[in-house]
Amino acid sequence: MPAINKQDRKAGALMGAFIGDALGLGPHWYYDLDEQRNDYGEWIDGYTNPKAGRYHEACSAGDSSQAGYILEMVMKSCVRKGSYDHTDFCESLENGLFAQIDGSPYSGPGGYTSQSIREAWKRRIGLGLGWDNTAGNADTTEAIERVLAISVLYSDDPKQLAESVLRNAAVTHSDDTILSLTLAYSALLAFLVEGEKMDEEISSKLMAQVKDGRLPFHAVTSGNLEPPKSGQKEKERIGNFASPDALLSPSYMAQAANDPSLKIEPAWKVSIVYGMPCAAYHILPAAYYLAARFSDDFESAVLHAINGGGQNQSRAILAGALVGAQVGLSGIPERFVDGLNRSSELLDLVATFAEL
Repeated sequence: MPAINKQDRKAGALMGAFIGDALGLGPHWYYDLDEQRNDYGEWIDGYTNPKAGRYHEACSAGDSSQAGYILEMVMKSCVRKGSYDHTDFCESLENGLFAQIDGSPYSGPGGYTSQSIREAWKRRIGLGLGWDNTAGNADTTEAIERVLAISVLYSDDPKQLAESVLRNAAVTHSDDTILSLTLAYSALLAFLVEGEKMDEEISSKLMAQVKDGRLPFHAVTSGNLEPPKSGQKEKERIGNFASPDALLSPSYMAQAANDPSLKIEPAWKVSIVYGMPCAAYHILPAAYYLAARFSDDFESAVLHAINGGGQNQSRAILAGALVGAQVGLSGIPERFVDGLNRSSELLDLVATFAEL
């Protein structure tokens, strides 16, 4: 198999996210799997139309949800400015998305607006607060779903990645634990874009960036989580977050995926193991597991993410980006790209973004 170049991995990560988003549009938020199967059959294998009365009923198979719309907004802002420009992003959010929603769940692009975006809209538009005061306490992954573009942009610059990701994420999320999980996912995706493997060693490599001060996590242990050595106080890293534990999950999930004595069969049941709801602490372990288990099989990763029900859209976006970064755009089956509405436009945007 020929080596995958960095541009291909960048494009794979971004298109993987768009594909995961659109795959989840129809069967989004079915917490009763029997109901999901009644509506969509035993196995969902592609883009589907939302059913009447469901979350995105005004959309069609292959459309983006609001998550895809905002991801595209981040990318267009970066292309326009040549880098991540926080002021430009906020202006785009206010003049673009916020002008189309009214603070209620069922409004705006994609037909549904998430809690974190509604809260930011209310604080910015309803209360007139500045962008430093728009975040709420949502424990969801919407910030990760848009800042993954920033991860791709700054995959070779951890400090710039951390600064930009955290500033963007803080527009909607204020909880330090969720921000730490957001940065951890972002750093992992950047590693995969740079050609690292989603294996049991990945967390040690991420921790090395904490130790040298490039990722802003607190760390006092030495080596592979060994006790601190005598006289190490001057080397202790006091970062933004209380601990670096969010960086450790990927290796544990990779270990679970590769341990022959530990089986989750079929793989879509990972959503039951880690939980079907929207909170980041349910979504991320499942996405990491699928990205490790199907590191070279994009189709299996995103379809098992979707067929697990619940917040399957976020699960598929995040797993799709991680596996897309590993297989590259060239490793994503053409039917998933061709089935996207506006696929040519998205491919052009992805190609331009990957050149930044």
